[in-house]
Amino acid sequence: MTRRYRVHTKADAHRSGLEDLNADFLDQNGIPYAYEDFRIPFQQPAKKRTYTPDFALANGIIIETKGEFSSADRQKHLLVKELHPELEIRFVFSNSRQKLYAGSKTTYAMWAEKHGFKWANRLIPMTWIKEPLFEQSFNKIIELRRLKPHE
Repeated sequence: MTRRYRVHTKADAHRSGLEDLNADFLDQNGIPYAYEDFRIPFQQPAKKRTYTPDFALANGIIIETKGEFSSADRQKHLLVKELHPELEIRFVFSNSRQKLYAGSKTTYAMWAEKHGFKWANRLIPMTWIKEPLFEQSFNKIIELRRLKPHE
């Protein structure tokens, strides 16, 4: 049984135009998803933190949309991946050809590939939506939804 649901943190508002675009895409295609409805704990050296993913698909794929992909964002995602390798986190970049910083030869897409993250440009690919269940990732998402913030 598939159930369509949307969970929003602020009265149907997203944090960016890219999130709006992808939410509209999912809505128009009748794709079930949750928006920013759980947190993934990670720890920076001597600091406990949480990360709130943008989208979680029903098959356990977590989607992070990125316009600007700062050094702090990249570091955070490497820490999250190290602590939670069972999570299937993927990126949708507004411009995957964007360089990490001025003068860099590395693009956002190249960084993602180097670190084992799947990525797409602008919209969540329908092929990701149609992928079978990532059971470990799905089960971890369910577990994380049950935690209170900062547990």
